Amino acid sequence: MELKVDIMLQINLLPGAINEIMASVAKSGFLTKSDCYGLMAAVLDESLSSEDLCTVKRLSYFVFRGWVRVE
Repeated sequence: MELKVDIMLQINLLPGAINEIMASVAKSGFLTKSDCYGLMAAVLDESLSSEDLCTVKRLSYFVFRGWVRVE
């Protein structure tokens, strides 16, 4: 007998989480692993506002340019 389990994870982003990550990056100059997971959750969230999406893109650009380090 074969057991098949389908698990669907729901990711709920906390209100203001993107702004909190941006403030943390501006203060410290780096992204933590938990910040990266938060950004991943934000990108997967289909109800992300255009302002938050712009902030995520901006943070990605900062990392790409080397202005922000990932720790």
